[in-house]
Amino acid sequence: MKGIIIKSTGKWYNVRLENQEVIRCRIKGKFKLEGLRLTNPVAVGDRVLLDQEKGLDTGIITKVLARDNYILRQSTRRRHFMHLIASNLDQVVLISTIKYPSLKLGFIDRFLLTSESHNIPTYIIINKADLYTEDDLELYYGVKAIYERIGYKTLLTSATTGEGVNQLKDILKDKVTLIAGHSGVGKSTLTNAIQPGLELVTQEISDYTNKGMHTTTFAEMHPLDFGGQLIDTPGIKEFGFINMSPQDVAHNYKEFFEYSSKCKFGNCLHINEPKCAVKEAVENGEISELRYQSYLSIQEEVAGRNYWERQTDW
Repeated sequence: MKGIIIKSTGKWYNVRLENQEVIRCRIKGKFKLEGLRLTNPVAVGDRVLLDQEKGLDTGIITKVLARDNYILRQSTRRRHFMHLIASNLDQVVLISTIKYPSLKLGFIDRFLLTSESHNIPTYIIINKADLYTEDDLELYYGVKAIYERIGYKTLLTSATTGEGVNQLKDILKDKVTLIAGHSGVGKSTLTNAIQPGLELVTQEISDYTNKGMHTTTFAEMHPLDFGGQLIDTPGIKEFGFINMSPQDVAHNYKEFFEYSSKCKFGNCLHINEPKCAVKEAVENGEISELRYQSYLSIQEEVAGRNYWERQTDW
């Protein structure tokens, strides 16, 4: 039988078959992804083959079919492992906030680096608009200018007032979309506004001005009444890049790649190299200084990881 994973709880997976029946399944054997060590061998969105267990209403996943794409993050508990968030996506909606919690441009850049490496279109949604002052909104328009300049569409939303919700529905319609972001940015509340009836749990916490914190503990795919599928995931704390080389980082900062053909050296990492077109573009204001600083931070992390791995190899 063939199906698609629509819910992952760790040891058990809900698989929707081609006849729309849903069956609970376990895994048989070990599955690998391009040689990477994974904390979870399959994820929501995976297309799989399975056998029904004899005399039971459960199944065994025997094979993961080829993936069109996927989103990975570094495991927070196992240093040299990756965690597979979701696969076979049409797009990603990345939720952030100006405050409650505070804006983290570095996190946005790290996520975009991950989605860009698999050519997955990504929208940046700034949520909780109803809480923002004029100064906060000015910051939002600054963020919008940075990312729309390089091809990432942004949208201001509020689940409380409904601002931007209809525009977000238009983005989601008839697409398989991963919705992601830090805990506390209002993913559950916004998803409930998009698709009434899901009733995803939110939690009141005073640090975020009594706004709902995403309390999802597992990934799940939800059908949308107006067309499409939305993959809801637990809040992501951070992204690491044990699966990337310095060249991968340089290649997948999309605006850097556009300038890199003018660099003196073909393998330029845009750090200390002479006659670097990217650094010149930063100095001329053609590339965001904030984006460049986050790039240097990631390159420093990747370079440090490679150094310590070489020491281990000795």
